[in-house]
Amino acid sequence: MFRASLVRLAKSVSTHPLNLREASAALLPPLPLYRRILRAHRNLPLEMRSLGDDYVKAEFRRHRETTNKVHIIGFLSQWKVYLDALPAGPEGGKAFRGKPLDPTTLEKMSAEQLGQLYEVMHVTKDVWKPVTPEQDGKTPSDNEGTS
Repeated sequence: MFRASLVRLAKSVSTHPLNLREASAALLPPLPLYRRILRAHRNLPLEMRSLGDDYVKAEFRRHRETTNKVHIIGFLSQWKVYLDALPAGPEGGKAFRGKPLDPTTLEKMSAEQLGQLYEVMHVTKDVWKPVTPEQDGKTPSDNEGTS
């Protein structure tokens, strides 16, 4: 009867089916969403904020000329999910560490997306390396004299 296709066999990332009417009702237009994400980043530690701001700006620029409506809805809905996951107040941002990537999401990524993820992984490794006093240019004895 029906031929199996990749579209029908693809599993949804979310637990709910994609209803375009509901999705568009919950979505923010691109510019207000972009602004709210950048405002939410203000609550993050400085390193996370600068990395996040740069990434958000690059992604929104990269998708500025997209005309495929399904792609636009997917793009905006995923950024809305990200916005909802960010801490609301300044105190929540200090403890924010993100969450693990779902394996099914990882399996569905294109080669380009996996490449971007790999680049982000390497950039964030450098940001979150603990700094020893020797790397910081201070010796432990420098801290003892200041009270």
